[in-house]
Amino acid sequence: MSINTGQQAPDFELPANNGQQVKLSDFKEKKVVLYFYPKDMTPACTTQACDFRDKHPEFESLNAVILGVSTDSLKRHEKFIDKYSLPFLLLADEDHAVSEIYGVWKEKSMYGKTFMGIERSTFLIDEEGVLVKEWRKVKVKGHIEEALTYLKEH
Repeated sequence: MSINTGQQAPDFELPANNGQQVKLSDFKEKKVVLYFYPKDMTPACTTQACDFRDKHPEFESLNAVILGVSTDSLKRHEKFIDKYSLPFLLLADEDHAVSEIYGVWKEKSMYGKTFMGIERSTFLIDEEGVLVKEWRKVKVKGHIEEALTYLKEH
C-alpha cells in the first residue's frame, strides 16, 4: 500500500504513553504532525524530540498536534518523555504495522550490517484527515523549523 499527498491519510490505532489507544481520526478538527523516528534515547532522535518540544507552543498555536511514532515499547517511551519533558504523545508501533502502512519501514544499514527499521519521516495531515505534505529521509537539523514554516504558510 502506498500513500500519496492529497489522499486521505490511513487511519490507525496505537497505544500511547498516556495509557490510551490513540487513533489518527481522534484528531479531526486539528492538523496532525505525525513523525516516525527510529529509536528513543538515541542522539538524533533525542535532538528531534527536543526540537519538537521546544517549538511545541508554536505548533499548538497553529492548531497542530504532534504525534511521535517508533517501534519502542510504551515503557521506553515513558522514560524518554520523563527524561526530556516531552509535551506530546509517543505511540508504540511495536509490530511496525503502521510504519509499514506509511512506507517508512525500510532496510537500513549501519557498520556493514543490514537490518529493518524506521526511516525518519514526517507527515502533515490536515483537519479533514488528508495528507498534505510528507518529508522522507529527514535530516534532523532544521527539520522542525521547515515543518513549522510550511504549516504557517499553508
